[in-house]
Amino acid sequence: MHLHTADGVRLDLTEQGPADGRPVVLLAGFKAAATSWRFQVPALAGAGYRVLAVDLPGHGATEPMAPGATMRRRARDVGSVLEQLDLRDATLVGGSMGGNTVWAYVDEHGTDRLRSVVIVDQTPKMLNTADWPYGYYGYDESNHDTYFAEGPPPTGHGRSVWLRGMRTVRLLRAMSGGSRTITDPELEILADHAQADWRPVIARCDVPALFVAGAESELWPSGHAAAAARLAPRGTAAVIAKDGHAANIEQPAAFNRGLLEFLAG
Repeated sequence: MHLHTADGVRLDLTEQGPADGRPVVLLAGFKAAATSWRFQVPALAGAGYRVLAVDLPGHGATEPMAPGATMRRRARDVGSVLEQLDLRDATLVGGSMGGNTVWAYVDEHGTDRLRSVVIVDQTPKMLNTADWPYGYYGYDESNHDTYFAEGPPPTGHGRSVWLRGMRTVRLLRAMSGGSRTITDPELEILADHAQADWRPVIARCDVPALFVAGAESELWPSGHAAAAARLAPRGTAAVIAKDGHAANIEQPAAFNRGLLEFLAG
């Protein structure tokens, strides 16, 4: 399915599950395609949810990101999906950058169309500061403007991808395809993403919010989930053992159990 925003940007999405099911909208992370939710879509559709996996510009087979890409632009694109399909009582599920795209949407559009949100291994503030030690490993005030100049740098944290067994197999299956080249607009949005602080948005979010962390995340301490949940009026947190940053892919069975339990609550 294709949708177009008011200014002509094409958005791609796939839909599965009953048309009258409660909507669950899946938003992938930086450069990841909607197919990265391949282990969640059948479980959600089988449980009776209307599942929409969205490719925003720069993801999957949709059009490239345009210059000037920002998180707020992504929020408006998500808003176009919810409004054009008239989705209500929806749950937004965002992985990695998709998680903070959820907060950008809430900040821009509020929660009138939402039932709940799920954030998958994404800290709401990537910069490490005295009051927030749950940011991207190695990213602090000393390198605030340069750390992501060429893309996400390796951190040396987490279990080596070559030592994860079937977790690696699932990761390769879900993340196959797509270009590894990072375009200038993608670097722009990465910088915008890295410098944002969504904690105030979380603090005023009036719908249930589930924060999921991988215990072995390569990008940040898993404590970000509990810390973010404490900010939210209706927040809960879960840490998945033996799981990395791609928490929904590496341990899909554990992730799906927790997600379905949260949705049924």
